[in-house]
Amino acid sequence: MQEIFSLKNIVIYVIVINLIGFFIMWLDKRKAKKGSWRIPEKTLFIIIALGGGIGAIAGMYTFRHKTQKIAFVIGFPLITILEILLVIYFVYMKLR
Repeated sequence: MQEIFSLKNIVIYVIVINLIGFFIMWLDKRKAKKGSWRIPEKTLFIIIALGGGIGAIAGMYTFRHKTQKIAFVIGFPLITILEILLVIYFVYMKLR
């Protein structure tokens, strides 16, 4: 039986969650322009916390969405950097 946390599965997860992050920023911007129901900010931060920071940041600046809100301009990169540092730490600890 294949290990669920294989490198291949982790890479697939990271790609998918970042595509979701990018897509959700596009979708929220589209909904904002139409004046319809919006994606809650809490949901956007959950996507970031699940590893979708790079995609969401790319979407934020590509679609110029939430770029005036300090919580997003600082929060998204901060969470993403902390996650990257955490991954580096665990990889380093495993290699020791």
